[in-house]
Amino acid sequence: MPSPTAVDTAREFWRLMASNDFSSVSTVLAPDFVLDWPQSNERIRGAQRFAEMNQTYPAHGPWAFTIHRLFGSDTEAVSDVTVSDGAQTTRALSFFTVVLGKVTHLVEFWPEPYAAPTNRAHLIEPIK
Repeated sequence: MPSPTAVDTAREFWRLMASNDFSSVSTVLAPDFVLDWPQSNERIRGAQRFAEMNQTYPAHGPWAFTIHRLFGSDTEAVSDVTVSDGAQTTRALSFFTVVLGKVTHLVEFWPEPYAAPTNRAHLIEPIK
């Protein structure tokens, strides 16, 4: 049976994240898994630290994940996901590297929303 594609693995990653059983995500993480957050210059190594970071992150309720886009190839996938705990909502762009159905490297960007500048108000419309 062939290994799942990176897109299949990323989809399963988000399904497991939505269970809020963050230890279960280890089933799709490689033993040498690394997560990078370039914006804050942080690196998390290993499934155990990844699960602990998610379990101890301050949340107001269970996390929900909405996938807006997910695409890629056999070994690379990119997702655009909204993450919410019911009180706070944010968006993440995640870049997955997958080998034999396991995420070896994940690079995530968590952009901060901001109000559109007024100097282009006459050119834009809000995204609904």
